[in-house]
Amino acid sequence: MSTRLKEGGRRIDRAKQVEFTFNGKRMSGFEGDTLAAALLANDQVMMGRSFKYHRPRGVVASGAEEPNALVNLGEGGKFEPNQRATTTEIFDGLTAASQNHWPSLDFDVGAINAKLSRFLPAGFYYKTFMFPRFAWKHLYEPIVRQSAGLGRVPKDRDADTYEHYYAFFDVVVIGGGVAGLMAAKSAGEAGAKVLLMEQTPHWGGRAPVDGGEVDGKPVEDFVAATVAALEAMGNVTLRTRMMGAGVYDHGYMLGYQRLRDHAPAAKGPRHRLWRIRAGRIVTATGAIERPLSFAGNDVPGVMLASAVRDYVVDYGVSPGDRVVVVTNNDDAYRTAIAVKAAGLSVPAILDARAGGGGALAEEAKAQGIRVLNGMGVAKVHGKKRVEGVAVCRQAGEGAVEEEIGCDVVAMSGGWSPVVHLWSHCGGKLVWNDKYAMFQPNPEASPTGADGEGFVLAAGVAAGAQTDTDFEGLGLYETLRTAVRAGTQAAAELGFKTRDVALPTVSEHDEVAMEPVWLMPQGAGAKLRMKAWLDYQNDVKVSDVQLAAREGYESVEHTKRYTTLGMATDQGKLSNINGLATLANALGEAIPQVGTTTFRPPYTPISMGAIAGEARAETFQPLRRTPMHDWHEENGAHWEPVGQWRRPYCYPRKGESHAAAVAREVMATRDSLGLLDASTLGKLVVKGPDAGKFLDMLYTNMMSTLKPGRCRYGLMCSENGFLIDDGVVARIDEDTFLCHTTTGGAERIHAHMEEWLQTEWWDWQVYVANVTEQYAQIAVVGPNARKVLEKLTDEDISAESLPFMAWKDVTLDGVNSRVYRISFSGELSYEIAVPASVGRAFWGRLLQAGEEYGVTPYGTEALHVMRAEKGFIMIGDETDGTVIPQDLGLNWAISKKKDDYLGKRAQARSFMDNPDRWQLVGLETVDGSALPDGAYAVAEGTNANGQRNVQGRVTSTYFSPTLGKGIAMGLVHKGPDRMGEVLDFPGTDGKTYKAKIVDPVFYDRDGEKQNV
Repeated sequence: MSTRLKEGGRRIDRAKQVEFTFNGKRMSGFEGDTLAAALLANDQVMMGRSFKYHRPRGVVASGAEEPNALVNLGEGGKFEPNQRATTTEIFDGLTAASQNHWPSLDFDVGAINAKLSRFLPAGFYYKTFMFPRFAWKHLYEPIVRQSAGLGRVPKDRDADTYEHYYAFFDVVVIGGGVAGLMAAKSAGEAGAKVLLMEQTPHWGGRAPVDGGEVDGKPVEDFVAATVAALEAMGNVTLRTRMMGAGVYDHGYMLGYQRLRDHAPAAKGPRHRLWRIRAGRIVTATGAIERPLSFAGNDVPGVMLASAVRDYVVDYGVSPGDRVVVVTNNDDAYRTAIAVKAAGLSVPAILDARAGGGGALAEEAKAQGIRVLNGMGVAKVHGKKRVEGVAVCRQAGEGAVEEEIGCDVVAMSGGWSPVVHLWSHCGGKLVWNDKYAMFQPNPEASPTGADGEGFVLAAGVAAGAQTDTDFEGLGLYETLRTAVRAGTQAAAELGFKTRDVALPTVSEHDEVAMEPVWLMPQGAGAKLRMKAWLDYQNDVKVSDVQLAAREGYESVEHTKRYTTLGMATDQGKLSNINGLATLANALGEAIPQVGTTTFRPPYTPISMGAIAGEARAETFQPLRRTPMHDWHEENGAHWEPVGQWRRPYCYPRKGESHAAAVAREVMATRDSLGLLDASTLGKLVVKGPDAGKFLDMLYTNMMSTLKPGRCRYGLMCSENGFLIDDGVVARIDEDTFLCHTTTGGAERIHAHMEEWLQTEWWDWQVYVANVTEQYAQIAVVGPNARKVLEKLTDEDISAESLPFMAWKDVTLDGVNSRVYRISFSGELSYEIAVPASVGRAFWGRLLQAGEEYGVTPYGTEALHVMRAEKGFIMIGDETDGTVIPQDLGLNWAISKKKDDYLGKRAQARSFMDNPDRWQLVGLETVDGSALPDGAYAVAEGTNANGQRNVQGRVTSTYFSPTLGKGIAMGLVHKGPDRMGEVLDFPGTDGKTYKAKIVDPVFYDRDGEKQNV
């Protein structure tokens, strides 16, 4: 049985007992325990069920690579599924529950799948769910949806908070083992600003467990001294419980820090997501021990040898009384020695190598441990826990030579460097045949914008070095490569480095490992069908071999066909064994088969950390104009426009929204209206090449615009489709102000920056988004000029300030910029003032306009008036498939310039084609308003058996000015079909008839706006 040892446990405090529950059962552990260690101490060997066959699963590892021991943690707002018991630190009151079973962990109805395994091989779903066709919707899909997933989905709102943190460092070292410590110390001593992160709560990595001496002292003392030295450096930042989640372009990386998972009662955010820019990144992420593939290697109690060692040494836990070790390398002997030293039994060590091990093997024999060379496991006995092993010759086919009783099998198939972070940003790997592992290729590291490599590997994560006489994975090589990486990183950033004297190291000589991808090597079909590669997804050796027979020669295709490596551990334990199995089945070398793609994050991170502060009311920032409070106080009905809130209308007591809109339209057209236009995007484009730049962005010519004048412009994507419009004002020879749609400011700003940074990087142009720096108020209507004249002595006559011009004017003592532009068709001025005086200036305009019956109006009145004038609106008349020519805006496309974004795309045959839907006005026969978005039907049916359509409504309103419904729409060859009546079926069962008319319904010649 598994239990707590009377002594030992480097990581636990036996004076502090911790109570927790698992599946409702009360258990206890000690402060410092992981949940996995505490469960083993309570003889809870079985911790979950596999996904496909619902086979019993126990803990197999001791770290982030664990695929089996996944639990639901917490309750209510603290609930979170799929948490690794191996990395979860216990605390008083922790509640955990196993996953993927019903009705209980011990008795699971889903285990019937294991009995049907011969009918559920790899890829069975691709073959089964296709026929009969009707069964997918009514039979297969409901079953698949019910079966999908492991843990339960949280139902309550997350009770914790999260945050993002932005940081800049010269050197970031990922991994706090001896390699990471030495790399950080080397870079820090050179003067670099260093961040060192470690995903566990402890420094030193595996070295204190594995043993050895540095400068004549235990390696644990060396770790403590190095940490103390780092803590004394002001330029070094140390963080534990922080994972390097991903490495991206240009030295950008993410760090995931778990602040309160181990102490939920503490105040502050639970997780912090670090967004880091680094000059150099050192990956000192160590290596992961590989399992061995033999029949029954998934039975609870079969564990990695290193994990058994961790539980014994770090947590004082005996995973079992009798431990059989099976290995192909010397490292596993350390486990046997540690288990023996803890007073437990080691009936045998099965070493697959015919020649056996080195000094560690001799030490094990000296302690009376039986060593069987050239032997392996034929199969493991037991269902819910290990009961024994059948021993066979590794070179044979599985003939049993001996039965050995045990309750733990400690397996070791060698080590794989953790190359994920190296690979995230394009770092290449090379196969080391001697150590049977992929390792970073230092000649093909991830490169930054300067073409220089910005990621360096250190320690075991760098693989087995071959550039000195000290080739290998030992402690000396770990320290040597770490010092080299740290000093190289600092030197490349311009820091002055010095030679670092390496400490003396005492370690055992080791005999080379021998790759073992299947045990025994000649195992028959029955054994291969019980040898597991991916524990969570139930992928067997036989499944990968089947994929090879069925033509899946690419490792990426095999991954998707078998689901190998698609579990929550992302193949950390299964990938190398799986691709080696595939290579053998295909008769190819492992490097030719290659690896699957490593993608961030390294291990899953919480959705809360990704969102950070963006949750509930702050999920999307609510943007308010300077006049927002006034609108609120005066009964505005709000409309969301992007992140902004704009007044839709200002209904009076007892007034409907439609009546309010009609009143606002008529008051504006008859006398005077005010509109808060502050939300319109305002982008300053400045520099000697600003005119040239805008000529490329807009379809018409902007470089010829004179200072003091404005010009309406259209902006297209490189695919030719209209993405924004607005008025551009030229401020001086080098400066333009571009107005964008309310929802387009950030998008168009990013669009400009993308082209400047990636294509026209050598142009002298700078762009600034000043949208929120100014309040902008539209003063609209026949009396607009009279109101402004009351506030200034300056000349703002039609001659001094004509249509499509601007002028700096002092209005009521406020420095203002007045644009003579109109989106309503009326005499109109848009006045920009500093945001800080926006509210006061709005009030002054209201006072000045009292004698003219000034009426604030909202977005709906704005839209009605612009539709009456036939003005298009981005997002209504455009949908990502519309080009300017479809909207009759050919006049806004310059014929004088050679190029602009989208010009060549618009010349393609299906764009430059009169047989397109084009903008027209629509007027219902009975004067009613057309349904928004309604389609105009045509005779006949299309290929899908649906009625043919010949157009759609893009904007529709009831016009109080005209006393009837008006609309704009895109109709097939619309401008050539004036006067034709179309049918528009509505969702209310009624068919509306509308005549095609000119899209300009009001003041076609523009007399009112030009006065």
